Amino acid sequence: MIPVILSGGSGTRLWPLSRGIYPKQFLPLVSDKTMVQETLLRLEGIEKLQAPIAICNEEHRFMMAEQLREINAQPEAIILEPVGKNTAPAVALAALAAKDPEDILLVLPADHVIEDVRAFQEAVIKAEQLAEEGYLVTFGIVPTAAEAGYGYIKRSDNKITHAFKVAEFVEKPDAVVAQAYVDCGEYYWNSGMFAFKAGRYLEELEKFYPEMLAACQLSFAGAETDVDFIRLNVDAFIQCPADSIDYAVMEKTDKAVVIPLDANWSDVGSWSALWEVRDKDSLGNALTGDVIAIDTENSFIHAENKLVAAVGVQDMIIIETDDAVMIAAKDRVQDVKKIVSILKSGQRSEAGLHRKVYRPWGHYDSVDNGERHKTKRIVVKPGGKLSVQKHHHRAEHWVVVKGTALVSKGDETMLLSENESTYIPIGVIHSLENPGVIPLEIIEVQSGSYLGEDDIIRFEDRYGRT
Repeated sequence: MIPVILSGGSGTRLWPLSRGIYPKQFLPLVSDKTMVQETLLRLEGIEKLQAPIAICNEEHRFMMAEQLREINAQPEAIILEPVGKNTAPAVALAALAAKDPEDILLVLPADHVIEDVRAFQEAVIKAEQLAEEGYLVTFGIVPTAAEAGYGYIKRSDNKITHAFKVAEFVEKPDAVVAQAYVDCGEYYWNSGMFAFKAGRYLEELEKFYPEMLAACQLSFAGAETDVDFIRLNVDAFIQCPADSIDYAVMEKTDKAVVIPLDANWSDVGSWSALWEVRDKDSLGNALTGDVIAIDTENSFIHAENKLVAAVGVQDMIIIETDDAVMIAAKDRVQDVKKIVSILKSGQRSEAGLHRKVYRPWGHYDSVDNGERHKTKRIVVKPGGKLSVQKHHHRAEHWVVVKGTALVSKGDETMLLSENESTYIPIGVIHSLENPGVIPLEIIEVQSGSYLGEDDIIRFEDRYGRT
């Protein structure tokens, strides 16, 4: 089997931790590993797994590559979608990337929590057997409540080994209908996880959605390999129809089967859902960071940088980050995305970016901003290098506080150690590199008439950025 990691998402439902440039699948929300990493790690022990295929947004490519590297998972491919087209095209691209049409794809969204790993692995092994027989398998979560936030799968009475034929896929119901589904006993939550042969999926897609398959084939045929990434032909992929795998294939094929899965699953689609799966104290509080809670019950409180103190709070979500504080009643967390909509309409950076911004070479943290100055703390990984660049409107002062910096400035090259500094005038071509084996940390003070991140002219970049 080939694990196929689907990593989409807009970073709205778990704001302010999750954001457009740094969505929830790249965050360590329930353990010290990120959700992308947990998605692969829970497969350990299953025999004959091939290298994974990951599909993600262009903007997330370096985070995906780095997080896979951290768990020693060398991917077969990281496919970059220039635009999101939903799950059916994404899975088609993975099927096209498979070396053999007989390879079984195990399609896994990267943002799920599954607590009972043994039950999950047993279901995967059953799905592999059914996929070998030509079935298109989905995993139906045995519902524990009348959840109106999930889609549902209705099983038929036609039972196959370990599974049932799918009767229908149902969109998110209202609360009354959801309760009827649970009482009926024939419905499961739609997990969005699948298993089937690569060739079988492409055959069914060609039968039911030939124009989608043609666009995927054209975009994949015109793809270019860039470092670790497969860059699709943009023009061809933009023409691809957008649809989910449920609508495009699974509800039309007569080979769809559902395996019931009871494994304490959650898609962590809201702060209340995350509260459900987190460890809690005797009063039902999930607390992270420097938190003092007095007479506080059934709340989720997350502190990243400051002391957060709560008194007499019940059923609340309180999230503190370096640039935002969000407070919500636990029964109103579905409306958090409205905050993101307001931020986007006001063109505020907090909609998509954290104060700490990750780059392929490391990260920077904008610790202070003024009208004509900005101060950043820059951390460069060993071997990392910022692009060769210049600025039209700002000068920069660099002070090394840890490690060694290899600095290029005009025709001059120098090595700077701790407590040494340099000055980059406006318009001078320059670069910064970490030639050492420990992280390089510098303090950068920018000054000038315009300090936007778009004031940059790149001449050379080892990461393929323009």
